[in-house]
Formats: sequence, C-alpha cells, structure tokens
Amino acid sequence: MNSVKAIIPFKKKGAKTRLRTLLTEVEREELAIRMLKDVLVALSESKIEEVELISTGSKEELLNELKLELRNLKLTVRVDKKGLNEVLNEILKDEKDPRLIIMADIPLVTPESINELIGHEADVVIAPGRKGGTNALFMRRPCEFVVSYYGVSCLEHIGTAKRRNLSYSVHDSFFISADIDEDDDLMELLIHGKHFSAEYIRKIGVFILVDKESKLRARVDR
Repeated sequence: MNSVKAIIPFKKKGAKTRLRTLLTEVEREELAIRMLKDVLVALSESKIEEVELISTGSKEELLNELKLELRNLKLTVRVDKKGLNEVLNEILKDEKDPRLIIMADIPLVTPESINELIGHEADVVIAPGRKGGTNALFMRRPCEFVVSYYGVSCLEHIGTAKRRNLSYSVHDSFFISADIDEDDDLMELLIHGKHFSAEYIRKIGVFILVDKESKLRARVDR
C-alpha cells in the first residue's frame, strides 16, 4: 500500500459548545487543542507518515499552541474557511493515493487502532462514532469517493460506497468511537484518558460523581 496521509479538520474558535454547562469558552477551546494533540501523537506513533490540518483559524497561532515534537510525521496546516464537506471534497477529488480523514476530538485514539483501521483491505473503511457520526474514514482511492458529514454520516458513507461500487468495512473501535461532545462523554476521558486532554480536565477540577446510595449512577461534575 502507498503511504497514507491523514487529514484532520480542526476548529478552535467556539469549539464544543455542548460542554458549556461545565466548561467556559476558554476551557473548551483549550480542551480542543489538547484533544488535537492526543490525536497527533497517536498518529505519529502509527504507520501514518503525513498529516494535514484543515483549520479555520491562524496557521501560526495553531502551530504555536501545539508545540509538539512528532517523530516520523510531517505536519502541514491548510487554512480554509469553507464548510467541512465542501473543503474535504475539494481536497479529495484529485487524490489517488490512500487518505485517512480523522476527527480532532477523539483523544482516546491509539496507534494500534489507527493501524488496524488502515489495515483493512476494503476500498472504504468507516469508523463510526457512538451516535452515528464518522470519526475516521479511510479511502484507498479518495478521488472516487464523496464525503457527507453531519447527521448519521456513517450510514451516508456506507450508502456512498454502495452506490459507487466500492467495497467497504465498518471498523469497530471503542477508542476511535469515543468522541468528546457532551458532558457525559468526559466520563470516558476521565476513566480511560492518560494524556493531554485527560490531564487538563482533571487539572481544572472535572471529576466523576457516583451516587452514594445506589452506586449504580455516575455523572461528571466540577
């Protein structure tokens, strides 16, 4: 297989609004950066050799905030304010080499889970989020595919593969499926997280609160 380039869409400004009951805007933006760091480190330890960040903000500011030493990984930033589907399909339309689109808010992702995903033999490999989104999408011939994010996008991508006569696999991975969008999602990060984003939410005082009487119910709190 040719070398695989990963594409990560990233938005810092106004990030993660559904976490606003627990986190301030500044904290949500910092968490977004920390989760992106976790994803980049996992990619750097996988078989991926190159990553392109698609950002709506300043390239210089983003690189300054990341400040990461990523072994064996070439990192570039493309600033583009177009919508997610529009910019991704514009990039993919001329790409003939394998590409992996991976979201920036899956901080539990591991190098092993990434390698397993791109190791499938199918033309298209879809790694769903827990609510039907697409957290990672691997395409062997990207120019033959069209992405359609938002809503239950994993079903949209399966449908696109079928219509275009492309073989597909659905990759089952807890670590890729655990995207952080809502308060309850932070529980998975507190339980399983070990790196930048987990350290940050612990530092600012987010914790798991267990019901003392039943001990069957738990939630996150500050």
